[in-house]
Amino acid sequence: MQKTLGLIHTSATLVPVFQQLTSRSLPGIKVFNIVDDSLIADVIRKGQLTTRTARRVVDYVGSAENAGADYIMVTCSSIGAAVEASAALTGVPVLRVDQPMADLAVKTGKKIGVIATLPTTLGPTSDLVSRRAAIAGKDIQLTSRLCEGAFDALMGGDPAKHDEMVSAALKELSAQVDVIVLAQASMARVVDALPAADRRVPILASPPTAIEYLASVLL
Repeated sequence: MQKTLGLIHTSATLVPVFQQLTSRSLPGIKVFNIVDDSLIADVIRKGQLTTRTARRVVDYVGSAENAGADYIMVTCSSIGAAVEASAALTGVPVLRVDQPMADLAVKTGKKIGVIATLPTTLGPTSDLVSRRAAIAGKDIQLTSRLCEGAFDALMGGDPAKHDEMVSAALKELSAQVDVIVLAQASMARVVDALPAADRRVPILASPPTAIEYLASVLL
């Protein structure tokens, strides 16, 4: 029987990203998308995940289950706490997109760097890495880095400035840690453009790592 994967996004720009990944790595799996960019807009405006927004995330996860999903993944790291809360209320597995990445980082090295362009994403991702390390029984050293102003540059129509700021931070951080975690999927394209000399340690992005994990459980 064909399995169905429900994806919940807070940005329409992630739909084609995951469409490409799922078509390549999840053959035979039916995929549908739910998109609501007001979720992340509210988190950014309030500076945190509010109870009201968290409840809406839980509702979307429930809708995905009702739509026939055998497995659900939420592709936004900033609302991770709500995703974890929804898992206990849902009859099918629910995954936050950055959990497989966090687990891989914990396996890869002791000194782990987390980089983000939004403080609302940096906190939840850093917290997740710490908790996954504790579950794995591994002692880690976490270094968090915020590329302040990079997100505003990207939203303001200056992707070159965004990429320049993220590249500089990645270069600096790679000299201090064993592995780097990208807290936002939007930063992954910057890594692809980095010179090999500046990629001294593994740099992990959540979308491909999450899809690899889903392939291991769905196929």
